[in-house]
Amino acid sequence: MQNATSTETSPTTFIRYSDSVEVKKPDEDKVFDDIAAAMHRLNLLMYDRYRHAIRSVHAKSHGLLRGQVTVHDNLPEPLRQGLFAAPATYPAILRLSTNPGDLLADSISTPRGMAIKVIGVTGEVLPTHAPNVTQDFVLADGKAFGSPDAAGFLGAQRLIEKNANDPEFLKKIVSFTARGVNAALGVVGQHSPSLEQLGRPETHILGETFYSAVPLRYGDYIAKIRVAPASPNLKELVNKHLNAKFHYSALRDAVVEFFKTQSAEWEIGVQLCADLASMPIEDASKEWPEDISPYRPVAHLTVGPQDAYSPRRRVYVDDILSFNPWHALAAHRPLGNIMRARFKAYQVSSSFRHEMNDRAAVEPRSIDDLPD
Repeated sequence: MQNATSTETSPTTFIRYSDSVEVKKPDEDKVFDDIAAAMHRLNLLMYDRYRHAIRSVHAKSHGLLRGQVTVHDNLPEPLRQGLFAAPATYPAILRLSTNPGDLLADSISTPRGMAIKVIGVTGEVLPTHAPNVTQDFVLADGKAFGSPDAAGFLGAQRLIEKNANDPEFLKKIVSFTARGVNAALGVVGQHSPSLEQLGRPETHILGETFYSAVPLRYGDYIAKIRVAPASPNLKELVNKHLNAKFHYSALRDAVVEFFKTQSAEWEIGVQLCADLASMPIEDASKEWPEDISPYRPVAHLTVGPQDAYSPRRRVYVDDILSFNPWHALAAHRPLGNIMRARFKAYQVSSSFRHEMNDRAAVEPRSIDDLPD
């Protein structure tokens, strides 16, 4: 097993988990219902467009991978929690995607995502996930969430719903314009987070660093998760331009080409909550300061050469599997208002997708369930 390389930490440095760290908003159940309803309307719209049900977020996949998560040994006590409590190697399924609930051309800049399904976990799982043996981590390429809470996300979702039928060329114009405006703002030391979401540069998806953005329980503590390029060939792809101007599937094809011959390794790190004022649980838009608590490595994720997007694998991962932060060990229960909103929203979206595509939802019990 690989040794941990993080600085030794003291348990007294970090906030201990307790139920009291979450503070439920008075109207949040109504907001959660409204989010689920808005996402369902988007599901219906996309089903009518494609005659096939797709995810209401992260609909377009770009890489479907078989890998393994290896937990480091000699971790200090605060890092030795839950899935990472002891040295072990677990098989995993990875799905690389882009954020919209629509199958947009890759020339339209949108946030990217990585979902990881770890298989064969032991220990208590959340009651809603029993009797499964999987732990999901749902990650995006931003350190914090775009809205502070579910009410803010609902406003953004309504805007997406309102513009869902905009012609694709208009979406491309918005994307290109946003890139140019943000570049101009960067010259004077400013930027727009909203434009940043629309106008990200065309870069290779395998060079991205992915974050949970919102917190989860980390055994006796609280943490965010990060997955960052570790092998030299991935580091070479950080900020590497990828021309997608006239290419609908540039990201997928780049991933497939890479894994024809190459292996990859990412570092899995955790950022432990050390101060609830500057590292809040309920405000998902706050980036946790790394000078107070840096990300510390706890495991590495490796993927070998393979067919990263075979037809059988696409059907299995895109139509049958679901990736959900509530597919979790009790030791990694999602925390905060946004995570609580995801419980119903993901459930509604997944049920619709499986019903309309006539595919039963399945949680793998072995990596052999993943087709080649």
